[in-house]
Amino acid sequence: MKTIRERADIIPALTEVFRSHGYEGASLALIGQRTGLGKGSLYNFFPGGKEEMAAAVLEHIDGWFRSHVFEPLRAATDPAAAISAMFEATDRYFHSGGRVCIVGIFALSDVRDRFADAINAYFAEWRNALAEALRRLGKEPDLADALAEDIVAGIQGALVTARALGDPALFGRRLARLKTLIPLD
Repeated sequence: MKTIRERADIIPALTEVFRSHGYEGASLALIGQRTGLGKGSLYNFFPGGKEEMAAAVLEHIDGWFRSHVFEPLRAATDPAAAISAMFEATDRYFHSGGRVCIVGIFALSDVRDRFADAINAYFAEWRNALAEALRRLGKEPDLADALAEDIVAGIQGALVTARALGDPALFGRRLARLKTLIPLD
């Protein structure tokens, strides 16, 4: 097990506990088992307890998507390449449909209101960054907004459906169909 020296060292293990068990199912016992830390050490890193841990996980996910998806969509001089890269990064992040979306899990659970700002920001920023890239690609604003909404919702829906059916390959098939909504060649 990796030596835990700082709060950031714990985030990957916390992420997987919340991904596997949701917020309510992520007990401190499970978190301690996964991180190798006792309650005292966990509270040393996260004085706000499980809620602070979940907020740190959401912040970490937001940071990953900001640097690998949102900002590249906004900054790219070639919006078609940026959109194509978004699909590739999304496929990698979600392990080709084998990994569920924690933000989606939280959005669908009883903790949605507790983390509403982070949840809303994640989905809105993704949709808006994609819509900006689509407008730079030459799509009319209303069409760019609708396509961005369809694509982000389609990605999230594909994750849920792939998980529900036990068919991770469904995610890849759905991504391929979503790409056809935007001629990138």
